[in-house]
Amino acid sequence: MSETTAMTPDEGPDLGALISDWLDWKAAGEALGVSVNKVRQYIREHHLAAAVPVPGAGQKVPAELIMDGEIVKGVPGLLTVFHDGGYDDREILTWLFTVDDTLPGRPIDALRENRGSEVKRRAQAMSL
Repeated sequence: MSETTAMTPDEGPDLGALISDWLDWKAAGEALGVSVNKVRQYIREHHLAAAVPVPGAGQKVPAELIMDGEIVKGVPGLLTVFHDGGYDDREILTWLFTVDDTLPGRPIDALRENRGSEVKRRAQAMSL
C-alpha cells in the first residue's frame, strides 16, 4: 500500500458521503475481469484510485471508475497528472466526485460521458 492511498477518513473529506458506490478490491477485479493482484497493481501504478471511505472499512475503489468492464477512459492519465502534481488519491477522488457547475456536473460524469477534454485540461492546470 502506498503512502498516497493509506490515509484514514479523518485526514480528508467524507468520501463515504461524496461517493455512494464502492467496490472492494475483489469486486473491482471481478468488474474488470482481472485478479486482486492486478487491481493492486492498477492502484499502485495510478490506473485506479482507492481510499478508505468510512472508518473501519478497508480500502475500496469507487465503482464509477469502472464502466463496461474497463477503467473509464481518461482516468489513468488523470490520476498520473494529479499524482505528478503532488495530489493523493483522497484529494483526487474528492475533486473527481464533487459537482462543478462550470462543467456541468462532476468531473467523473464528464469522463464517463466521453466529455473528458475539459476535465483533463483542468487537471493539468491544477497540477502545475
